[in-house]
Amino acid sequence: MLYQRVIKRCLDVILALLVLVLLSPVYLILAILVRRKLGSPVIFTQERPGYREQIFKLYKFRTMTDERDEKGELKPDEVRLTPFGRMLRSTSLDELPEFLNILKGDMSFIGPRPLLVKYLPLYNEHQHRRHEVRPGLTGYAQVNGRNTISWEQKFDYDVWYVDHLSFLLDLKIVWKTVAVVLRHNDINSANDATMEAFTGTPPDQQDGEAI
Repeated sequence: MLYQRVIKRCLDVILALLVLVLLSPVYLILAILVRRKLGSPVIFTQERPGYREQIFKLYKFRTMTDERDEKGELKPDEVRLTPFGRMLRSTSLDELPEFLNILKGDMSFIGPRPLLVKYLPLYNEHQHRRHEVRPGLTGYAQVNGRNTISWEQKFDYDVWYVDHLSFLLDLKIVWKTVAVVLRHNDINSANDATMEAFTGTPPDQQDGEAI
């Protein structure tokens, strides 16, 4: 498919370059604020699986402090996630450094979100298919519930995107992403400051369903 193999990557590079250049003052201001309010390093890096499950380093602005208890252990996420950090997440400003990943070829603008490496052994055959395309800054699951839907629903949306990838679908996801961000919807799951960890799909839910 020409769009998936060539055009999509070209658009990603052009978009990433434009964002990095035009928003460079925003990057600088955010870096200063993050350093003052949350500490250093300003950029949070973490290994994530990408296209064909190749591991890369994901870049994000940090959103939590390194606050520790009397035993020297990190406090719970909901304590370390400050109001400023919540603002960064709700506006998706914490994800701006991921345009560097897009420029490098680790990611695409649109695609399944890159998750934790430790989840790889937990995926069933259907869920592994989410890695048949580059991971994205935003994706089909993010505009259909983001962190408020179950892991199984999220993976079904991801695989549906893999099977239906097209320019028109990507364009639709872009517009819906803008609406989601402006409404500050679906940022956190109902029970925690961050999305609950994926622990595997129960046997009776192993078969993915079409969306």
